[in-house]
Amino acid sequence: ANKVVRLEKQHNAVMLNNNFVQPGKIPIGDNFWQQSLSQHVTSFQLPVDPDQDYKATNFKLGSMQRPHMRAFHCAWCSFFCAFFMWFAIAPLTPEIQISVGLSENEIWVTNIVSVTGCLISRFILGPLCDKYGARIPMSAILVIVAIPTALTGLVNSFSGLIALRFFIGFAGSGFVMCQFWTTSMFSKELVGTLNSLAAGWGNLGGGMAQVVMGSLLFPLFRDVFYGDKEFKDASNCAWRTIFVVPAVIAFTVGILIIRNSDDLPEGNITELKKMGRIVNVSAKASFREGSVNMNSWLLAIQYGACFGVELTMNNAAASYFVKEFKLSIETASAIASLFGFMNVFARGLGGYASDRFNSIFGFRGRILIHMVLLILEGICIFCFATTKDLWAAIIFLTIFSVFVQAAEGTTYGIVPYVCSGSAGTVAGIVGAGGPAGAVVFGFGFLFISNTQHAYFLMGGFVIVAAMLSFFLNIRRHGGLLIRPKDSCSATITVNGAEESTLVVPVPRNPLESTSMKASLPTVQEGSEDAPLDIVERLPDDLSEDVEGLELPEYQKTELGDKRS
Repeated sequence: ANKVVRLEKQHNAVMLNNNFVQPGKIPIGDNFWQQSLSQHVTSFQLPVDPDQDYKATNFKLGSMQRPHMRAFHCAWCSFFCAFFMWFAIAPLTPEIQISVGLSENEIWVTNIVSVTGCLISRFILGPLCDKYGARIPMSAILVIVAIPTALTGLVNSFSGLIALRFFIGFAGSGFVMCQFWTTSMFSKELVGTLNSLAAGWGNLGGGMAQVVMGSLLFPLFRDVFYGDKEFKDASNCAWRTIFVVPAVIAFTVGILIIRNSDDLPEGNITELKKMGRIVNVSAKASFREGSVNMNSWLLAIQYGACFGVELTMNNAAASYFVKEFKLSIETASAIASLFGFMNVFARGLGGYASDRFNSIFGFRGRILIHMVLLILEGICIFCFATTKDLWAAIIFLTIFSVFVQAAEGTTYGIVPYVCSGSAGTVAGIVGAGGPAGAVVFGFGFLFISNTQHAYFLMGGFVIVAAMLSFFLNIRRHGGLLIRPKDSCSATITVNGAEESTLVVPVPRNPLESTSMKASLPTVQEGSEDAPLDIVERLPDDLSEDVEGLELPEYQKTELGDKRS
C-alpha cells in the first residue's frame, strides 16, 4: 500500500500520511489493510520497526505475548520436541544393537540414513517457509514424525530400523522453521542473538534426549514397569516402550502451535494474502533465487563444520564412552548429554558475539568472530581425540561443545543478510549443510577403523572450512577482504553542512555514473514536523531497491536522536 507509516516507539502510536494517529484510530476507506493494521498495532507489546515489517527491536524472554514473543517461544519449544524425537534413539543404540542383532557398522549406517532424511527435508521445507511461513510446516513435521517415532519399538531388522530412522530424520528440519520464524519476528539488529537463543534451546532437545531416554526412562521402565522379568527381557521391553513418550508430547505440541501463534507480526500469511498485504511467493522462484547465491553454499559448508559435528557427537558420544572407557549406558549417556546441554547458553553466546562484533567492526565483524570460533573448534577436536583420561575427555568435550555451538550461532548471525527475498531457502540450504557434514563424518567413522583418525579427519575439515570465511561477500555488506561492490555514496547535507554518507543500492538500469545528493530542508530546533520523505526524492528507477536503504542516525544536530 502506498502509505507512509511510522511507529513512534515511546508512545506506541502511528504516523499515517504525516498525521499523528493513536492506535485503533487509523482512518479506514481506500485500503482494507489499514483496518487490520489498526487492530494489530494495539497488540504490539514490544517496540517495532515499521521499515522492517513491524519486526521487534527488543525482546522480553519472560513474556508470552503475541505476536513476537509467542512466536519466539513456539519456535524453540517445537524445535526442542523435534530434536528430542530425532535423537531419542541415540543413547539406546547399544541396547538396540544387542536386541536386533546388528553390527557396529550397521548402526553407523542407520545414523547416516537418519541425517540424510534431515538433509533432504531441509532443502524441501526452506522454500515452503517462504511460501507458507514457519507455523504450518513446523506443526506438520511434529505431527507426522510422531508416528514413526511411536512405532520404533516394533523394529526387528536392520532394514526396518533404516526406514524408521530415515523418516524420523525429517524432524531435524524443524531447525529451518525455527530460524525462519524468529527472523520473521525480530529486526536484523537482534536477529543474531534471537536466532541463536531459539536454535540453542531447541538443540537442547538432543542433549535432553540423552538424559531422559538413556538415564531416566530406560532404567525406570526396565527396573520398575518390567522389574518382574529377567534383566535381558526387561531391557528389551523397556526400550521398545519408551519411544511412545516423546511421540505423544511432540504430537500435542504440533496441534497447539498451529492454533496459538502467528506467522508474521501482522498476522498469518494466508489472511494477509487475502487482504493483499503479501504477494504470493513461488517456492520454485524462491529456491532459484537463494540457490544461485554462492554465499548460501559457503555458509552451508561451514555449518556442516559445526552443526554437522554436533550431530555426529550426539549420535556417537555415548557409544564412544562405552567403548573407550568401559562405562555403562546410563553413565555414558549422562556424560554425552553435556555436549547438548551447552546449548543452554553457548549458541546464544555466539549470536550475541556476532551482534556485538557487528556493532563494533561493522558486518565484517560477524564474519571475523565466526571464523575464529571455527578455528578454535577444530583445535579442540584434536585435543579431545588424543586424550585417554576420562576426566580430561569430559573437560575437552565440554569446551569443544561451547565452540561448536557458538559457531552455529555466528553462522545464523550472517544468514539473514544473504538474500532477504528468499530467507527460507537460504536458511534451508545452510541448514542442510549441517546433516550433509554429519553424513561425511559418518562415512569417516564407518570406513576408518581407527576412531582417533576419524576425529582427526573431522577436525581438519573444520579448520579448512573456517578459511572459507575469506570468500564470503554479502551484497551491500561485503566481506573480510572485500568492500561492497554494488553501492554508491551520496552526501547528505543538513542546513548546508555535510552530514555522513548515505549508502544507496545501485539501480538496475544505466545510472552508475550519476552522483546523487539529497539536501534536506531546514528543520527548526524543537520542531515536531513529520518525518522527511527522502525516499520520495530518489529516482523512480531505485524503487525496487529502496528496501535496502539505510539512513544514519543524527545525535548532535537539530534532528536530535531521531532518524531522518
